[in-house]
Amino acid sequence: MKTKRAMILVSNDPESIRLGANELIHNLNEALATYNLQDEVDVSTISDINHSNVLPLVIVYPEATVYGPVKAADARYLVEEQLYKGRVVTSLLAPPKQLTGQIGSLRTHKGYNPAEQRIVLERAGRIDPDNIEEFIAANGYEALGKVLTEMTPDGVIDIIEHSGLQGRGGAGFPAGRKWRFVRAAKSKEKYIVCNADESEPGTFKDRIVLEGDPHLIIEAMAIAGYALGAEEGYIYIRGEYGLAFRRLEKAILQAKEFGFLGKNIFGTDFNFNIHVHAGAGAYVCGEETALLESLEGKRGEPRSRPPYPVTNGLWNKPTLINNVETLANIPPILRHGAEWYRSFGTPSSPGTKVYTIMGNVNFSGVIEVPMGITLREVINIYAKGMKPGSTLKLAQTGGSSGSVIPAALQDTPMDFESFRKAGVSLGSGALLICDQNTCIVDLVKVLLQFFRFESCGKCTPCRVGSQRAYEIVERISQGQGRLEELDQLLDVAGEMERASNCGLGQTAATPIRDMLKYFRTEVEAHIRLRVCPTGVCELTEEIEKVA
Repeated sequence: MKTKRAMILVSNDPESIRLGANELIHNLNEALATYNLQDEVDVSTISDINHSNVLPLVIVYPEATVYGPVKAADARYLVEEQLYKGRVVTSLLAPPKQLTGQIGSLRTHKGYNPAEQRIVLERAGRIDPDNIEEFIAANGYEALGKVLTEMTPDGVIDIIEHSGLQGRGGAGFPAGRKWRFVRAAKSKEKYIVCNADESEPGTFKDRIVLEGDPHLIIEAMAIAGYALGAEEGYIYIRGEYGLAFRRLEKAILQAKEFGFLGKNIFGTDFNFNIHVHAGAGAYVCGEETALLESLEGKRGEPRSRPPYPVTNGLWNKPTLINNVETLANIPPILRHGAEWYRSFGTPSSPGTKVYTIMGNVNFSGVIEVPMGITLREVINIYAKGMKPGSTLKLAQTGGSSGSVIPAALQDTPMDFESFRKAGVSLGSGALLICDQNTCIVDLVKVLLQFFRFESCGKCTPCRVGSQRAYEIVERISQGQGRLEELDQLLDVAGEMERASNCGLGQTAATPIRDMLKYFRTEVEAHIRLRVCPTGVCELTEEIEKVA
């Protein structure tokens, strides 16, 4: 399919249609045909993106120029100036006050892919992942060469710290600070571990990197090895990622052949090797200490902390554990500099974020956008709006362990600080978009079923708490719940959050808390009225006695 060089999006919400959006679309297509641009420019629609005072709204990509209000009579002039002559029509520009400023790229199911400012996914899909020469031709291993021949280990960490890069696994811990901790640890042996155990349901962003650009992770781990004083690294990959596993192994062999791994890399005294280890499908092994236990050949159960992996990690040695997306940012930062990286995103959360989109939207897949974009913009621009007849009810931002975000928070900037202030978390970046037909009770029941199944059982708060919470929510879904059990649910969630040994049990409480915080009325309808407002839950005819 031929890739279009530009796209025109026209708002098609009811108010835009009332104001002439359909006629505007017709005139735009006619104008494109007049200038013989119909095969180069795609015209599509988008719902209102919180810009209701300037409807109909028109956005022209790849420049992301926002016009509004645009009348049908303006169509020919807009096409002539912007698409034919390449000039912005200043007289039609929409006021920018209601946009976040983070809209910058677009991918659609029609194959349109305008120029994006990608960092993590810069090469994915554009090079042959099995050919190291294509990676090198696209500036691959340039950062590693620069680091080994021009920089000190402390200098590398300084740049990572100044860039403001935060861990992309969900917690958002400053990456440079973690690197500094491992650097300062006293030990002759240290390890670099890449957490590629992407087991969070709905999350497949790391898979895109591993399958599409495996050498990027190898380069990043080698850089980390030099900066922290480690000579050995491990990639712990989800067992189901067979293609990614094979491509990583092949990439490692190629890197050794070309001298980017092994001894005396770039003619220096730095030595570094990488091993790939496949997990066996345990969700809990995505937790870093359970991952370390598994790497050591033990049962994958979380360790008690402190001590932390930065001082007592793999085989009780100082260990850096970063996830795939975090490491993928390292070479670009070192190639372009910390200030370049800070030019994306927000002051408190620099850079970009890779999201997976799924649910009741017109486009599902992977996008990379600057930190600070809003959920409304992601849905309406990148996901091309809700499906016909659907309206946004809620979204989950990080797989099973992510927050449940009500529609009321869709204009909150998606960055670590803004979400923290709003009382929700960004999580891994899996966006599950749900419409009005989603029952919150049914959704939380499914999530708790997952958590109780995946609990390793080591600690009582998680093992018993997830089971107890599931039983309560299941009864509510059947119309057998009691109002006093909602307080019990909050008590169970609180204990799981406070006392669970690892993040699995702690975050299992998140959907319970959000359900009762944002959708308590819907939950109480199941109890008081024995009615599921969405018609999803199958309530029993008779109320059974609850022991």
